[in-house]
Amino acid sequence: MTDNIDSASQRLRAVNAALGKIPFDRLLINAKVIDMVTGEIRKADVGITGNMIASVHPRGKFTQASNVDDLAGRYLSPGFIDTHVHIESSHLPPEKYAEIVVAQGTTTVFWDPHELANVLGVPGVQYAIQASRNLPLRVICAAPSSVPSTPGLEMSGADFRGKEMQTMLSWPEVAGVAEVMDMYGVLNGSERMLEILDAGLKSGKLIEGHARGLKDEQLQAYLAAGVTSDHELTSAEDALEKLRAGLTLQIRGSHPYLLPDITAALLALPHLSSQITLCTDDVPPDHLLEKGGLIALIKLLISYGLRVEDVLRMATFNAAIRMRRSDLGLIAAGRTADIIVFDSLDNLHPEAVYVGGERVARNGKLLFTPAAASGVVPPRDTMRLKPLSQDDFRLKIPGLNNGKARLRNIKGARFTQWSEVTVSVQDGAVQLPEGFSLIWVQHRHGRHDATPKMALLEGWGELRGAIATSYSHDSHNLVVIGREPADMVLAANQLIASGGGMALSQHGKLLAKIEMPIAGMLSDLPAKQLAKEFKNLRELSAQVADWEPPYRVFKAIEGTCLACNAGPHLTDLGLTDGGLREIVDPVLEIWPDNARVVLSAKNTKMTANTTL
Repeated sequence: MTDNIDSASQRLRAVNAALGKIPFDRLLINAKVIDMVTGEIRKADVGITGNMIASVHPRGKFTQASNVDDLAGRYLSPGFIDTHVHIESSHLPPEKYAEIVVAQGTTTVFWDPHELANVLGVPGVQYAIQASRNLPLRVICAAPSSVPSTPGLEMSGADFRGKEMQTMLSWPEVAGVAEVMDMYGVLNGSERMLEILDAGLKSGKLIEGHARGLKDEQLQAYLAAGVTSDHELTSAEDALEKLRAGLTLQIRGSHPYLLPDITAALLALPHLSSQITLCTDDVPPDHLLEKGGLIALIKLLISYGLRVEDVLRMATFNAAIRMRRSDLGLIAAGRTADIIVFDSLDNLHPEAVYVGGERVARNGKLLFTPAAASGVVPPRDTMRLKPLSQDDFRLKIPGLNNGKARLRNIKGARFTQWSEVTVSVQDGAVQLPEGFSLIWVQHRHGRHDATPKMALLEGWGELRGAIATSYSHDSHNLVVIGREPADMVLAANQLIASGGGMALSQHGKLLAKIEMPIAGMLSDLPAKQLAKEFKNLRELSAQVADWEPPYRVFKAIEGTCLACNAGPHLTDLGLTDGGLREIVDPVLEIWPDNARVVLSAKNTKMTANTTL
């Protein structure tokens, strides 16, 4: 989408139309405008010239226009602005994503192409920008700061420092530094993070936060580094502390179980700050189609007691303030004519959507199919791995062919903890204890030897098969969880052969797969077909795992390797401690041939396929 409302000729035409000297290009009559400044709902007509609003005036004041749309008392809202999204989580390329969300009323997104960047480096961000051109969706990009998110504990497809940030921030399509996930680096003054933050501050652009778990003096220090927003809200008290600290909140829809408490806390405040915005963060394709993106979050917040007008303000005017876009967020003269027509404030059904003054959607459907950007070649062939064998999925302890060992293991899903377990070793392979499964990670970007890493996983139950994904935050290496090597190798090899995606296997057979050959995370399928296949795979995954919301859910598979979070996590470099920022030896003791041997860091060498 091209913004050109500041041309002198465009402005002059708008002035003359507002004065009644020339006809409008389009006139929306008999509408009710939701005023995001005053909270009023006013009867008004809206005159449009080119792609901008020229006048909001009393009904019937002007009648001359090339096109007149009688809205018969419908409600008008500015187009929604999603202040933080990873489009990659929809597994759709930008043009297919735009086709869905614009029809739901989202006309602007702030895209952090963090996932593409972790696979492809700077070319991944270039692809995101180029693939988003000439769409009905205004795509504003952020420069990914977390490539990888936890240096030293994982290896992605690239490494970003100050030089890369300076390059990306110099591009006009980039409005700021994307979420700063290396909280440890910020608080401890790492050279890399100092370079990245310095580039952001010198650019004068936004710096987005990822302040998960930070509070008190650590939160204050994080803000002092230059970060100004956060979407990693973990509780109502966490949201209030961050708001009081001065952060712009980006309430997200991807963790709906937190919304009732956060809403109640906001309602108890003396007033609702203009520093409360909304974002989707991550929405899978089936939810995007069935429930919606930002519109689904808006409806949820209203259902929990927030006024319609207040929630819409968060999604429009507040977001425009955050994005420093004085051309967006209001139905007012001089603003871009991105407008949603709602049937009522009860249903919030988008009967029509206007983008730049042109009606592009009606009754939840786009009026045309956006074309992929001309000349842009989607990046493929990013699974740089050879086919695997069953032996690659057997947990081994060097030097121990038969005996016992005491191992550290990961316990829990979203909030992981350290635990220990004693295991038997037979014929060189660890025998999985009852109630445990394996987690397995292999580097897929071709930047090191890619020896598989493994560890025991507790708190996920005994998997009755295997789940594999190449979409795994944040380095997006190949991840498999399961118990039986035959199932795990089947799912993994399927993804290697197809260029990435997700796969389920059970009893030596493939249950379901989704091919994502674009960077190992985006699909070529039409949106409806992809949504159907994704939903089918998730539903079938219940045959493999016993899900227990809100934490042990299918979505947790994609985030189980998030080494930037506290607690133990498995990455392509080993078993990591997110709090200490260390790679940890999982072997505590071994008893070979009935002789007890106590191992230490000095006398133990673990092969790569033994560690997490």
